[in-house]
Amino acid sequence: MFRTMLTSKLHRATVTEANLNYVGSITIDEDLLDVANILVNEKVQIVNNNNGERFETYTIPGKRGSGMICVNGAAARLVQPGDIVIILAYALMLDEEAQQHTPMVLLMDEHNKVNQIIQESHGVIV
Repeated sequence: MFRTMLTSKLHRATVTEANLNYVGSITIDEDLLDVANILVNEKVQIVNNNNGERFETYTIPGKRGSGMICVNGAAARLVQPGDIVIILAYALMLDEEAQQHTPMVLLMDEHNKVNQIIQESHGVIV
């Protein structure tokens, strides 16, 4: 059996831009992608804390060190610059692997800098 497990989470990132005229995706500072272990073109889910919208898209790299979180294309209608979002990545794992898996959680500050990195195992911070 396969299970869909959280692998990475950028918690309380701030949207810096919404670009309706771009083809699609979410642009994320490449440094943040690296720390969160999220790949370019990887599918992610975005949860908007300001309005409750939830949507999926794929990542593209933003300028390193910029703190950029830019929602592109039609999804740009679901956010406003300054909105607080949670960006989630998942992976399919065999049950045995899922039982041992620990996701990476990045707690962000208002400038999209990593405040803290935590790893949770079965709801307990390790």
